[in-house]
Amino acid sequence: MASTFQLEIVTPDRKFFEDEVDMVIAKTTEGYAGILSDHVPMVSPLSVGVIKIKKDGKLLKATCAGGFISTDEDKAIIVTDAAEWPEEIDIKRAEAAMKRAQERLKHDSKEIDVLRAQIALNKALNRLRVSKGE
Repeated sequence: MASTFQLEIVTPDRKFFEDEVDMVIAKTTEGYAGILSDHVPMVSPLSVGVIKIKKDGKLLKATCAGGFISTDEDKAIIVTDAAEWPEEIDIKRAEAAMKRAQERLKHDSKEIDVLRAQIALNKALNRLRVSKGE
């Protein structure tokens, strides 16, 4: 059994991460999934959340804007609309997005797409949590 496996995280505009890792934890729609080497093959949808990567005894954290994870024995691929390291997050922009989403949710109007506003709020809150190291 190999102790590491290849992890690739891809967004529409870049290859966010590609390296050998010890473990990755991602938030699926069914809960958190911890992936180690020799993992059973699977494909699962991801929710907005944090991707935790254990590599060489260090824990790296990044945002994930939802997407999919695909695994087999020696590789995991995450495809997501957006991923950011904590130092890449524009905190003022995330706070502004949070406030906009909260304002949209306050108004009870048929013109407001509630689900879209809730998703925007979740993404903004997730970015703020990761930027603070949570």
